[in-house]
Amino acid sequence: MRSDWFEDAVIYSVDAETFYDADGDGVGDFRGLREKLPYIDRLGADCIWLLPFYPTPNRDNGYDIEDYYGVDERLGDLGDFAEFVDAAEERGIRVIADLVVNHTSDQHEWFQRAREDPDSKYRDYYVWTDDPENAPEKTLVFPGEEEDVWRYDEVADAYYYHRFYHFQPDLNIANPAVREEIYKILRFWLSLGVSGFRVDAATLMIEPKGEGDLVIEDPHQVFKRMKRTVRSARADGVLLAEADDEPEKLGEYFGDGDEMDMMLNFVLNAHVTHALAEGSAEPIEAGLERLPDPGDRGRFANFLRNFDELNLGRLDAEDQEVTYEAFAPEEHMRIYDRGIRRRLGAMLEGDRDRIAMAHSLVFSLPGTPILVAGDEIGMGDELSLPGRNPVRTPIHWGDAPNAGFSTADPEDLVRPLVEDGEFGYDRVNVDAQRPDPDSLLNRIASLIRARDELPSLKRGNHELVDVDADAVFCHRYEWEGETVVCAHNLGTEEVRVDLPVDGGVRVSGQAAIRQ
Repeated sequence: MRSDWFEDAVIYSVDAETFYDADGDGVGDFRGLREKLPYIDRLGADCIWLLPFYPTPNRDNGYDIEDYYGVDERLGDLGDFAEFVDAAEERGIRVIADLVVNHTSDQHEWFQRAREDPDSKYRDYYVWTDDPENAPEKTLVFPGEEEDVWRYDEVADAYYYHRFYHFQPDLNIANPAVREEIYKILRFWLSLGVSGFRVDAATLMIEPKGEGDLVIEDPHQVFKRMKRTVRSARADGVLLAEADDEPEKLGEYFGDGDEMDMMLNFVLNAHVTHALAEGSAEPIEAGLERLPDPGDRGRFANFLRNFDELNLGRLDAEDQEVTYEAFAPEEHMRIYDRGIRRRLGAMLEGDRDRIAMAHSLVFSLPGTPILVAGDEIGMGDELSLPGRNPVRTPIHWGDAPNAGFSTADPEDLVRPLVEDGEFGYDRVNVDAQRPDPDSLLNRIASLIRARDELPSLKRGNHELVDVDADAVFCHRYEWEGETVVCAHNLGTEEVRVDLPVDGGVRVSGQAAIRQ
């Protein structure tokens, strides 16, 4: 049982409620996910990252959890979940779950008991004050969505702390009892077969949420204990951190190989997006230079999009504006003064070659690639939806009613479909692309197979290669006598470059890969 399996993996990010509806109620579910495992297998993904699937009031796409030991009844039950995980494992596909323990829903039993009884042990599960004006100043995660990080609760007659929405009170991670609850949650889901967790808001989990007893003496001991808990229950279990921190601090999350195994690469994500906007390789080179070298302590996880906003916050103001003008020129395409709320396919105007090139680029970068469900067919977005929901619409399986996602009445769907224009489900869907060898779907699957066939891409020593073309990003891997050179044209015009290779070249779209 390899503990470093994630170095070879391609991770497929799935929101179960929008993937496939097996029972016809309009909401995707675990039975539907299980039925579509052959599709994920053919695509070539080795691991499924599940967005939150726990019982929830569902005011923030499931990130407001009211019970850490169950399944949202719309998606099924624990039995359905276990059957899905077992079926995935039979195909060699691992499952990692979203772990959201920076905060809970305000409907969680812990919070309800905390607000009702100041002497309850649960009172100290959260962060309270009688005088928020004298509390340490903090900023909101979602600018413009809330007025303050403190919210008055009439039952408690006190203010509670929340970095996200007011219905998501922050847990007091400095409280040892809260940390024990986290370790208990880890053990429960590992016992049901998950291979690890994506740790939501890891940076905020360990930051000081006040003074005195609200400060964790050694914050990274939390992650070390989490890692020990995971590995004691499952020798190959992993932790993937959402840690959108300053680049110079990112290396701390790997520890000495005893904390996070992987980290979502927000820095490189912003720089790759800027590079696509500029048609220049320089932003990618700059992004790589900003990152610490994890060495053998862990890996960065690279992605083009996720189910949140595309966060440009790690770019300077000028580079942000260039990127906005290219991919979100209208105000309603932007969010939180830092992000883009569009799908990759729409950002790249449905250009199949550019979309395939962008995926090829990310698959070739040092680290583990993540592919968001729907991007493999070039889905668009539904900008009439609020917040981050434009990129969270149901998957297009075919041109049948409801895009083959569900047999429910259209008004009962969990979210509206993308129906009109060039990204409508009658034009962009799995069934239409499956038989076409040159479709985006089959090109993405081919890229994943190519990566699987080249161990140097996953384990080799990496270095940049200078070429005489600003638009071309070129880099090389060497491992056990094998050299792989990758070149990607970020521009829209053809260019000629001299590559440092001998012999033939394997070409994939606008990417050239040499064995």
